[in-house]
Amino acid sequence: MTRPTITRLSPETFDAGVPGLAGLLADTVAGGSSLGFVAPFDHDAAAAWWRAQRPSVADGTLDIWVAEGPAGITGTISLAHPCKPNGRHRAEIVKLLVHRTARGQGLGRALLTTAEHAAARSGFRLLLLDTESATPADHLYRRTGWTPYGTVPSYAADPGGELRDCTFFYKEVG
Repeated sequence: MTRPTITRLSPETFDAGVPGLAGLLADTVAGGSSLGFVAPFDHDAAAAWWRAQRPSVADGTLDIWVAEGPAGITGTISLAHPCKPNGRHRAEIVKLLVHRTARGQGLGRALLTTAEHAAARSGFRLLLLDTESATPADHLYRRTGWTPYGTVPSYAADPGGELRDCTFFYKEVG
């Protein structure tokens, strides 16, 4: 099996990536991942959400990487830059997604490592993220050196509408 290539989308390449990102997001939500969306959530809704990110990509406040192979985009991760002057040292990892057919092959870890290294090169010293508790994503973050700093019960609804706990993590980089 060929390992997907991980590349950062530029403002110029972002629009071409939207269809693949939309398919990935729709698949991830259909698989039950709590990402801020509830069912029904289809490809068109996913594409609209990604297109709404275009201004942040264009102004450099959102970095998006995609993992792409023969089957198209199979993974993504984003790094949201701070908007407050007192938070210039920190950024947030958002939307780490791996297609259901590509899970269990180290792609999530590779995407996370890519974003962490890029954040450190950009001068960020602290990264934050949150994820549904007791999930494969939660376990990935714990295995890769992220520190949990709190769990909020019934924080967000999963795609089916059931409230789920969420764990918040940080990692010092750079």
